[in-house]
Amino acid sequence: MPETAAAIRVSSAERDVAVEEVRAVLASVRDEGYREQLEELVEALEAGTVDDELAGALDRIVTLGLQSGRIRHVYGPGGEQAALRLYRKLPGGRAVQESAQEVAAALSSLAGRTLDSVAIQPVGPGAFSVSLSTDGIHLSVRLDRQGARLHSVEA
Repeated sequence: MPETAAAIRVSSAERDVAVEEVRAVLASVRDEGYREQLEELVEALEAGTVDDELAGALDRIVTLGLQSGRIRHVYGPGGEQAALRLYRKLPGGRAVQESAQEVAAALSSLAGRTLDSVAIQPVGPGAFSVSLSTDGIHLSVRLDRQGARLHSVEA
């Protein structure tokens, strides 16, 4: 596969875990179109780069393996770390990093201010809202499986 600017480079440790995870999914897939996509993904991983077209499928597989604990159970802590490094390169991981940076930037606006109140509220299973108020600024941050997101800012 020719490498493009959008191609994701995969290290050998990342590749080892990802190929086996994709093959595990492939073993149970009946849909021929999806099977072909996963076979193409295995080839791309073995070549060391994954393009945007295949990154979504890999993202779903790696995310599920990490969230379920399967990757750590099957490959141990080293395999989990490799999968986490790969996840950060994939669309979902990049989106989580960007939202965390946005939240960090908003929270840094509170530096040097006295907090008037801090509250955490459950929103749903595994989801929380954190509210912080200072003199004139109120921030609300949502924390859930999709990451940390700035929910509201009032000045």
